[in-house]
Amino acid sequence: MQYISHYSSPLGNILLAADETGLTGLWFEGQKYFALYLDKVYKEKELPVLKRTKQWLDLYFSGKEPDFTVPFHFTGTNFQNEVWEILCTIPYGKTVTYGQIAKQISEKYGKKQMSAQAVGQAVGHNKISILVPCHRVVGSDGSLTGYARGIEKKQLC
Repeated sequence: MQYISHYSSPLGNILLAADETGLTGLWFEGQKYFALYLDKVYKEKELPVLKRTKQWLDLYFSGKEPDFTVPFHFTGTNFQNEVWEILCTIPYGKTVTYGQIAKQISEKYGKKQMSAQAVGQAVGHNKISILVPCHRVVGSDGSLTGYARGIEKKQLC
């Protein structure tokens, strides 16, 4: 069972979703893939993980680096989950390229290379915006590219 809550951010309204394991979704209203993987049956309930997520967001939007984490429950494919776990390692205030993530995965599996486009698809389907920092992934030339929540939000995150 998933549970939802709402959060009003400086960038717009956010829908939060969680289950007993952890946070499963954080979507800006109107974004591409909005609540795409939210269970058809859910309840509005303020779980502890949702309260903790709101505390994290309050700190983040006040310009401070949160000094705690929120438990996640990734529910994508194995490849997506792996990419999302790598996103979680990007330091606050830093960026990486899609190609760097692809290289990291290919090295892990002893492959010659991995498609940066495949990584981009996984990044674009990240269900937990901001906390899983897909906004910190940039093009090979450092440009802000492809953000399902909108490039203007990527600039501000």
